[in-house]
Amino acid sequence: MPAQPRRLARALAVAATGVTVLALPLFGATTASAATPTVATATSLGYANNLDGWIRASLQVMAQHGIPGTYNGIYRNVLRESSGNPSAINLWDSNAAAGTPSKGLLQIIDPTFNAYHVSGTSWDPYDPVANITASCNYAAARYGSIDNVFGAY
Repeated sequence: MPAQPRRLARALAVAATGVTVLALPLFGATTASAATPTVATATSLGYANNLDGWIRASLQVMAQHGIPGTYNGIYRNVLRESSGNPSAINLWDSNAAAGTPSKGLLQIIDPTFNAYHVSGTSWDPYDPVANITASCNYAAARYGSIDNVFGAY
């Protein structure tokens, strides 16, 4: 091959390699974003976005992870702890005074939520399904089931 075409071939090969190197991170980033797992919510699991749906969705996730509990046990504790308000926060008790207020439907503190978080749910303690599921996981470890909880826990 004469010198002129060889230089052109080499220049194209270098250019093509540069394009490939630049394209790989773009394709990798797109693929990684698409692989982000779905977080279980009441609506993503086919339930209404209300207390009934949040409890039913939580029970479905709990069953997948072997966490005991019943609808009635969860419902009773939610009504006592937050009156069904997923945005409830306790700013006056000893936990709040220590800087870790109780949050959400079942009034769980952040360290307990983080320790008993259940995979597949949100890491937001105000998320109803995540809050119920983590709280029930904690209650199962501490009391055998949320059904055995009849007061602040």
